[in-house]
Amino acid sequence: MKTPRALTLALLPAVCALAACITVGPDYSLPKDAVVNAPLANAPLDGAGDALVGHQAVPQYWWRLYDDPALDGLVQDALKSNADLRVAAANLARSREALGVAEAQGGFSGKADAAVKRAQESGEQFLVFEKLPVVNEGDIGLSVSYEIDLFGTLRRGVEAAGADTEAVQAASDLARITVVADVVRAYVESCSAAEELAIAQQSLALQKQRVVLTRRLRDAGRGNTPDVTRGQTQVETLTADIPRYRARRRIAQYRLAMLLARAPADLPKAVLACHETPRIKNALPVGDGAALLRRRPDVREAERRLAASTARIGVATGALYPTVAIGASVGVTGVAADLGKPETQRWGFGPLISWTFPANGARGRVREARAGADVALARFDSVVLNALRETQTSLATYAADYERMESLRAAQKSAAQSASETHRFYVAGRESFIADLDATRTLTTTNSQLAAAEGQVALDQVNLFRALGGGWETPVANARPEMAKK
Repeated sequence: MKTPRALTLALLPAVCALAACITVGPDYSLPKDAVVNAPLANAPLDGAGDALVGHQAVPQYWWRLYDDPALDGLVQDALKSNADLRVAAANLARSREALGVAEAQGGFSGKADAAVKRAQESGEQFLVFEKLPVVNEGDIGLSVSYEIDLFGTLRRGVEAAGADTEAVQAASDLARITVVADVVRAYVESCSAAEELAIAQQSLALQKQRVVLTRRLRDAGRGNTPDVTRGQTQVETLTADIPRYRARRRIAQYRLAMLLARAPADLPKAVLACHETPRIKNALPVGDGAALLRRRPDVREAERRLAASTARIGVATGALYPTVAIGASVGVTGVAADLGKPETQRWGFGPLISWTFPANGARGRVREARAGADVALARFDSVVLNALRETQTSLATYAADYERMESLRAAQKSAAQSASETHRFYVAGRESFIADLDATRTLTTTNSQLAAAEGQVALDQVNLFRALGGGWETPVANARPEMAKK
């Protein structure tokens, strides 16, 4: 007949084999009915003509399409010093430590203890019905155990922690994209406001020239005071717009300085001197719908949250089953003066089973975990739909604003020609002052509208790249299998 020790050793391989193949809870896979699998999520993007966008993949460093060294330097500085990115990095480091804690659960563990005390033990606990003497007692022991993840509870915990870490990594990528887009937007706004300011100043100078000429004509008997007054009114109207452009430029520079964690006065000189709206000359590379969903970090984050929620079903289910470990202990216990003698020595070896019966809401926690997975799936679908909406909306807005800009360019050329001809006729006495004033007002208004439209198109480009997930790209080789095959 086998001894208990021999029997335990004989059963150990079988227990380990069971531990390797039993894992409670559902195995994660991307649900077939998820929106990311629907045709609408895999169709080519539309909303802009082929002349405006191309189907090439969005470049990782999309801001370099502006071919502006000052802008590239700003982005690189922001990626090093931005406070939001520091928060994201700290969150990622914390999540990785949590994953390490989960991976360290189970397996071998050990404990050592030693105690010395002066005590009088109860005789009856040893079935001695007389008073025991007061003695110095000692207890020194060493124990080691190996917890067997028989039902895969710990593996599910590691799986959940790993998915959480990947979700935090995706959130960090999203923060990076946001910071890059905010830096480019602030730079574009600063340059655009400077360009609009320059155009407004040119329009003001032109109108002042008209007023000077009108005064001369009045003094020569060919004009009148009301004409001068009307011209001066237009001068004051144009002057009133100047502070608005200056304020817009300062606000954009303040925002840019905040993103770089520095004072506005410490911005590079090239940034402070920028007076022309950055432009991308070629068609914008936008890729397709499937590539968009692989690239956007918020989609990857939501998918990883779904995977973590699915793994937690297994964690909650594993709590219904017993915990199994194999342990051994050695030590000496007895009167302090006799410690080390054969009569004080002890040892033990065998399986350790702990089972908390499923009560007090244990099964409810399983149902709660399943509901949490349903919530994560719904959120994943919502994020996918929002990603498509943002991108299609950005494309449509960009196309409409670009078309408006082109129309304003044609209108500006016509207004400039009309204003020039009308002014020549007015000087020659063949047109009225009102006609000259109207033509000049139309030109200045069109110049202002065109500058604003060019600035808006530049902002639309930034918004589009942000919606496309530009600034971060997950290589297909490193993507999750469920997402890479999309």
